[in-house]
Amino acid sequence: MATLRFQALDKATSRKPVSFEETARKSEIFGSNVFNDKAMRQYLTPDAYKAVKSAIELGTKIDRKIADYVAMGMKEWALSKNVTHYTHWFQPLTGTTAEKHDAFFETSMDGSDPVEKFGGSQLVQQEPDASSFPNGGIRNTFEARGYTAWDPTSPAFIFGSTLCIPTVFVSYTGEALDNKTPLLRALSAIDSAATEVAKYFDKNVKKITPTLGWEQEYFLIDSALAATRPDIIATGRTLLGHTSSKGQQLDDHYFGSIPTRVLQYMRELEYECMLLGIPVKTRHNEVAPGQFELAPIFEETNLAVDHNSLLMDVMEKVAERHDFKVLFHEKPFKGVNGSGKHNNWSLATDTGINLLSPGKTPMSNLMFLTFFINTIKAVHDYEELLRASIASASNDHRLGANEAPPAIISVFIGQQLTKVLAELEGVTQGKLSPEEKTDLKLNVVGKLPDVLLDNTDRNRTSPFAFTGNKFEFRAVGSTANCAVSMTTLNSIVAKQLIDFKKEVDLLIETKDLKKDEAIFNTLREYIKGTKAILFEGDGYSDAWEKEAKKRGLSNHKTTPEALKAKVSKKAFDLFAELGVMNHVEVESRYEIELEEYVKKIQIEGRVLGDIARNHVIPTAIKYQNTLIENVKGLKDIFEKDFTKIAKEQIELIKEISDHIAGINHNIDEMIEQRKIANNLDNTEKMAEVYCNKVKPYFEVIRDHCDKLELLVDNGIWPLTKYRELFFIK
Repeated sequence: MATLRFQALDKATSRKPVSFEETARKSEIFGSNVFNDKAMRQYLTPDAYKAVKSAIELGTKIDRKIADYVAMGMKEWALSKNVTHYTHWFQPLTGTTAEKHDAFFETSMDGSDPVEKFGGSQLVQQEPDASSFPNGGIRNTFEARGYTAWDPTSPAFIFGSTLCIPTVFVSYTGEALDNKTPLLRALSAIDSAATEVAKYFDKNVKKITPTLGWEQEYFLIDSALAATRPDIIATGRTLLGHTSSKGQQLDDHYFGSIPTRVLQYMRELEYECMLLGIPVKTRHNEVAPGQFELAPIFEETNLAVDHNSLLMDVMEKVAERHDFKVLFHEKPFKGVNGSGKHNNWSLATDTGINLLSPGKTPMSNLMFLTFFINTIKAVHDYEELLRASIASASNDHRLGANEAPPAIISVFIGQQLTKVLAELEGVTQGKLSPEEKTDLKLNVVGKLPDVLLDNTDRNRTSPFAFTGNKFEFRAVGSTANCAVSMTTLNSIVAKQLIDFKKEVDLLIETKDLKKDEAIFNTLREYIKGTKAILFEGDGYSDAWEKEAKKRGLSNHKTTPEALKAKVSKKAFDLFAELGVMNHVEVESRYEIELEEYVKKIQIEGRVLGDIARNHVIPTAIKYQNTLIENVKGLKDIFEKDFTKIAKEQIELIKEISDHIAGINHNIDEMIEQRKIANNLDNTEKMAEVYCNKVKPYFEVIRDHCDKLELLVDNGIWPLTKYRELFFIK
C-alpha cells in the first residue's frame, strides 16, 4: 500500500493548472469592490461625502448624524453588490487580521418585518469580545471589553459577501490593542514635523504623506504535499529535511519562466487584488525554487499596510482554489533563500514632490539632502529600536543568512552620494562667502540629478539602503505586519526632523545666519556624527561584525536580545514625546512579543519531538529490521565469511542505532530545558531560556533525522522530501 507521501506525490504530479480567465481589463475593475471616492460620490449625500473627505485629508471627526448618512450610503452600495454581512476589520496584536461578521438582516421583536439594517452606530463603533486577544497587561483578563472604531482614512471594501470596515482596536481606557492605532499616530507626527521642515523650501506645502511600497516574498507548495508535513502545517516551516541535491545553485529559477500552475494562481490573485483596490504590479520567480514575489505601486502608508495585511489573507484563499499552500515564513527551508518583505519608504508633499528624490534646481536638491541626511541621522540614533521593530522568532532564522541583511543595522547610500556627503562635510562652518555659496549650490548640490542618474543600489546585504528616490528597509520579515516597522521608522524620523528644525531656528536666531547657511551647518554636523551607520561593503563578512563593534553598532542576533530596546528609556521618551504610544502601550507590546516568541519556540520544539519520535524513529527501526533480517540471511549462507560480507550492513545498523539514540537523548534534554523555562514566572527570563537552552537542540535533533533520511529506504520514508516540495510544474 502506498504511503501518504507517495499518495500525495501522485496527486501533486497529476495536477492540471486551474484555469482562470480575466473578464475585463485591470483598469476597468480596479477598486470596484472598494467604497472609494467614485462610490462615495454616487451613494453619499454631499454633506456626508464632504465630511468623509475632510476626515481623510484633515483628520476631522465625523459626528453621529453624518455617520448615519454615511452608513446608509455604504449599506446601499454593499447591498447592490449582494453583500449579506458586515464586519469591523482590525489588526490585533497577533500579527494577523480579525473580523466578526454580523448580518444586515434584522427583524422586530415578534419576528416580523424583516429588514436590512445598518446605521451610524454600527459603522462607527463595535464592541467585540477581546478577552482572547493578547494585551500585555493593558486589561485584566476578566475585563473582556475592547472597542473597534472606524478608520475613515482606509476605505471599506467587500470581500466575498461581507462588507469589511477597517478599524482601530482600543481598550476601554483608550490604550491601543492593535498595530494600526500607533501607526496612525506616528503618521500624524511625521506629517506635522516634515511639513514644518519642508516650509523652509516651499511655503505652499501643507501636508506630508509617508508612502510605502512593500515587496511580498513567499513560497508555494502543493497542498497535498504540505499535508504530509506536520511541521509545515503547525509551524509554517520544515523543522527537518535534508537539503536537496539541486536547490538554487544554478540560479535557474530566478526571474525564469513562471510555472503554468503558479501563473494561473497569480492571475486570479491579481484579479482579486484589482477588485479590492490593491495595486499589485510586479510578479516574478524569486531566487529559491518554489519562491515568488509580488509588489504593488506605492501608496499612502496606512493604506499600504492595510492592503498588505489583506493581501496575505487573499493569497491563502486563492491558493486553496489552486491546490497550493502559501508559506510566508521567513525561512521555511534550510539551505535556500528565505523570504522578506522589503519596505520601500519615502515622503511626498501635497504639492506633488517626492522629498527623497533630487530635483532640477539647487534649492530642490538642498531639500532632498535635508530629508535624506535627517533620515540617516534618525537611523543612526535609533538603530537598536529599528532592529527591535523587525525582531521575531521566524525572522531570526533569516537575518544574517546568505540572502538576507545581517542583524546589524547599517545604511547603504552608494559611492557617489558618499562623495557628496564628504563634500558637504568640508563646507566652512558659520557664514558662507558669496563665492562659497555659489560653489556649494552649483558644484555640489546642483549636480545631484547627474550624480544620481545611475546610483541605484547594488548592495544586497544592506538592511537599510537608499535606492534612488526612497529608502528600502530590507530587514523586515515576510510574515511581519508592516505597521510595526513603519510606526518605528516614521516615529524616529519625525523626532529627528523636530530636533533639526529647533537647531536650524536656533542658529538663525542666535548666530545671525541665513536660512541656507543654518541648514548647511546643521547638516554638516549630522554628516560628521553619523559616519558609523554608513557602510558600503559586504554585510555578511566576519570583518564587518568586528568593524561594526568598533563603531559602537549593536548586533542583536536573537529576538529576546533585540526586543530590550523597545523598553529602554530612549524608546519610552520617543513614543511619549510624539504621542505615538504611552508607557503602558510600549511595555504591553514588549510583553506580547516575548510571549509570542516563547510560544513559537515551544510549539516548534513539541512538533519536532513528535515528528522525530512518531515518524522518523519508527521508520528507521522498520528499515533497521529489514537490514537485520538481511544480515541473518547472510550469516546462514556465508557462515565462514559472514563478518566480511555483512560488514557494511552491520555498520549501517549501528549507525542507525546511534542516530536513534541521539534523537531520543536530545529530545529528553530539550524537554527538561522546556520544563525549566515553563516554571519561570518571568517572561523575559523564559524567552532567554527558550532561546539559549531549548532552541539549540533543534539543529542537533534535525541533524540526526536528516542523516537518517539519507540512510533509510526512500520507499518507506514518511515525510515529503525537499526535492519533491521544491519543483512545481
